[in-house]
Amino acid sequence: MSEPKKILRALAGETLETPPIWMMRQAGRYLPEYRATRAQAGDFLSLCYNSELAAEVTLQPIRRYGFDAAILFADILLLPQALGADLWFVTGEGPRLSTTTTADQLAALKDKDAIHEVLNPVYDTVKILSSELPSETTLIGFAGAPWTVATYMIAGRGTKDQGPAHALKAENRDVFEGILDLLTVSTVEYLSKQIEAGAEVVKLFDSWAGSLKGEDFDRYALAPARKIIAALKERHPNIPVIAFPREAGDKYIGFAKATGADCVAVDNSVSAEWVARNVQVDGCVQGNLASSHMVTGGQALVDETRRIVKALSGGPHIFNLGHGITPNADPENVQLMIDTVRGG
Repeated sequence: MSEPKKILRALAGETLETPPIWMMRQAGRYLPEYRATRAQAGDFLSLCYNSELAAEVTLQPIRRYGFDAAILFADILLLPQALGADLWFVTGEGPRLSTTTTADQLAALKDKDAIHEVLNPVYDTVKILSSELPSETTLIGFAGAPWTVATYMIAGRGTKDQGPAHALKAENRDVFEGILDLLTVSTVEYLSKQIEAGAEVVKLFDSWAGSLKGEDFDRYALAPARKIIAALKERHPNIPVIAFPREAGDKYIGFAKATGADCVAVDNSVSAEWVARNVQVDGCVQGNLASSHMVTGGQALVDETRRIVKALSGGPHIFNLGHGITPNADPENVQLMIDTVRGG
């Protein structure tokens, strides 16, 4: 029987001499091979829904760098599209969605069980990856957390302060909570299908969790994560879940225990030393090199990488960035980061 994969060992609570490593958005625009495949697909959404090409871009950083995990290439907004929202991308500006802000618009969305017809190509991508990835490479599936996805559905686009979602929360709590409830149950179905297709780990990205404060964080970031993780654990008890409530600050403390997450990913607004004292005490953590180092490189990248590895060496740790790699990153800096993690 082969030895368990490094990331699965870390997620099970094992402290490894060298932490496993992967990188958020590791398949993306910083790689010339990605840009070539994206051009072949025609546009971003066509790439997401072309299972062969989506698998290809997922595999590209594995071939180039030998990361310990591959993360499915998709987008968090495919789920609201599957629920019936219109979705398109504006070049240079990002995604646009038809808005959901009224009871009638919410009622017009599809049921959680109707999403698979649209999302089947994503599951096919997972199946391809499950057979084509190297045996030592872990396959990670993912979805956006309900609050973060809801902010796009309510505003129709990304916003700096998630103001439209906060406004709807204040003005029409029933519709706001109805959107989150639909996303919560739909996310369970979506991630469950990814697991059935071959995902070995799933990750819940709550990119805008930090804009929820106090009781709102507990109600709209923590509680949905707890519901999703509990439902997934009931169906797939051996599949680890990584939760990423980005910029949660002190709310990172206790998040794993409160939600049932096997690992908490942390952004770079908190130090690795703080994470070791306050978050890693509950289990595996993932993070948290600033993605700007992938642009600037040099000795600062080496020093910061070493500092994070050392700070988190006393417990289970998956090395990663504190946020996704940016399109202007230098691929050579990624290699330098990996060499530093693995070579000391």
